[in-house]
Amino acid sequence: MQYQASVNKFSQPLVQQLLDNADKLRLGIEKLENGCTIIDAGIKVPGGLEAGRIITEICMGGLGTATISQSPYTTHWPLTINVHASNPVLSCLGSQYAGWSLSHGKYYALGSGPARAMATKVKDGAVEPVEELYKELEYRDSAEQTALVIENDALPPVEIVEKVAAACGVSPANLTIIVTPTSSLAGGVQVVGRVLEVAMHKAHALHFPLENIVDGSGSAPICPPHPNFVKAMGRTNDAILFAGQVHLFVKGSDDAAEKLAKELPSSTSKDYGKPFAEIFKAYEYDFFKVDAMLFSPASVIVTAVESGKSFRAGKLDNALLDLSFGA
Repeated sequence: MQYQASVNKFSQPLVQQLLDNADKLRLGIEKLENGCTIIDAGIKVPGGLEAGRIITEICMGGLGTATISQSPYTTHWPLTINVHASNPVLSCLGSQYAGWSLSHGKYYALGSGPARAMATKVKDGAVEPVEELYKELEYRDSAEQTALVIENDALPPVEIVEKVAAACGVSPANLTIIVTPTSSLAGGVQVVGRVLEVAMHKAHALHFPLENIVDGSGSAPICPPHPNFVKAMGRTNDAILFAGQVHLFVKGSDDAAEKLAKELPSSTSKDYGKPFAEIFKAYEYDFFKVDAMLFSPASVIVTAVESGKSFRAGKLDNALLDLSFGA
């Protein structure tokens, strides 16, 4: 990557903002015996939309902004999160993407946020990133303090805390773990706030050169929460699949930009056409059976910055959004 910044350096002030304003944001703060700080954003406490907005910016490594507004874009669901990243490749793939699999016993979670960029393992006597993606990004961060965001309805066991701290090369006292249940308001916001990241990840899967992505922004409606985990998860996905909008600015030929625009929308997937909770159930709750090309925004604009031409594809689907959100 030509332009690099420390996702941990820029996200730490946001983590401190959560700690300093925990009462205001209705967050729970717990200090473990090993010194690790756990922030509960919706398990035993209410949390809320604003907590989710700040957590979204932490996930983006402090290199992006998230705002909440009312938008007329969707017919019945005006509450919207808007995200923008100054370096979308580093912010979205190098920090926000939930790519770190963590498990101990029956506890399983995916980790996202700046700690991912510090995590290493030893393989064949050599130190390498925990995630292969960082080899391609040619990026590794270092910092004295770090934070990881976990989407789960239970606090992580101490074994996972120790594993994360060791992988990042910090003491547990310098680690903050933020837990956001999918069924919580904060959890819903931070998942829907991945609308740009989802587009970046699909562009990567389509083998579009990441170095040619110059800038980007996105928005999606904030879904109402649901107490059932599968329905809550389905709604967060559907917010992006049926009503997510992304605008990417890219270098390269007009043909490459047009091709990316045509291939990006969720409607290009064979699994598109019904709420995600139904798709998930049909595949017996196995994520790996779902078409990977489904996870993308509904509508995209790709602008070729060298010619000034823009290419559009995909569309909003209010009927499917209502079916998901109103169920």
